[in-house]
Parts: sequence; structure tokens; C-alpha cells
Amino acid sequence: MQVIDTEIPAVKRVIPKRHGDDRGWFSETFRADVLARAGIANTFIQDNQSFSAPKGTVRGLHFQTAPATQAKLIRVLAGAILDVAVDIRSDSPTYGRYVAVRLDAEGGEQLFVPAGFAHGFCTLEPNTMVAYKVDAYYSPENDRNLRWNDPAIGIDWPVTEAEAILSGKDKAAPLLADLGRVF
Repeated sequence: MQVIDTEIPAVKRVIPKRHGDDRGWFSETFRADVLARAGIANTFIQDNQSFSAPKGTVRGLHFQTAPATQAKLIRVLAGAILDVAVDIRSDSPTYGRYVAVRLDAEGGEQLFVPAGFAHGFCTLEPNTMVAYKVDAYYSPENDRNLRWNDPAIGIDWPVTEAEAILSGKDKAAPLLADLGRVF
């Protein structure tokens, strides 16, 4: 398993090794010891899974505030996504910047998103299934979101506003400038 820094070093690409033969392949998708050596020492306590039938489904950008902040380890079980993490740590030199990584079931790559980042994705294929580990339980009181297409952030999404399939909550999310200090 390789762990590689992204343009924002707190966000990391996790690339499990696949061992293949004529039957298919085997992969260790989670190794706490390997991740800890790479600086990911989070204790993941909940697994989540989402299914999006149509291509162009946007989920996010979501985060939780203290005391229920969440780090996430995301992977795709079927289909493909553009996975995005936006730095919303007020004192960070990369505040308002983002990392975008294509994740798909074919390659098996994962993305680690630490607390202090808003996270979201857009499905690139129909019938996409995403699984992610989190290090804090879901907390409705601390659940927040950020506008997926905030022009101040400038995420290069693979869909236009007219094409994106969003929840009502995500359509009404605040802009970064209106978010206030959350981290």
C-alpha cells in the first residue's frame, strides 16, 4: 500500500496493492499500521456507503463541526467519481483551495480527507457505489455543508449547474464567504 501526499499534504492518496492471478485479484484496502506510518493515525469507527443511480450526481460539499469533526477514507466499490476535498481551516495557508482526484472501482485508489475539510463528489458513471470510513459518528447538530459550485473556490466539476443532480440541502448550501469560521 502506498500513501502519497496531494497538492494539500494533509489530503492523501491511498493506493492499495492488488495481487492478481487468473482468478482475479486480492487487495488489503485498510491497514492501520501502514496508514499510521504515513501520518494517518485516525481510529475509524463507522463505515458509510452511498449509491447513486444517475451519472452527474453531486453529493457535498459536507463536513461536521466540533466536537464531531470527521476525517474520511473514501473508496469506490462500483463506477467512478471525481472526489473533492476543500480546505476550510481558517488559519491554513491553503484555505479555500481544493484537491480533486478521480477514484474508480477499477483502480481501487482511495482518498484520505482529514477533519477541517469539506468533502464531496460527482459520479462519473451511472450506478456508482461509494464507501467511506469516518472517525466520528454522524451528528445532525454538527452537520454542515458548503456550496458545491462556489465560484470563489472554482472547482472544475465534470457537470454544469444545469446537469448536476443535487439534494435540496446541497442546492441551498452557503458560500465559503458566508460560512464563517468553522475550523
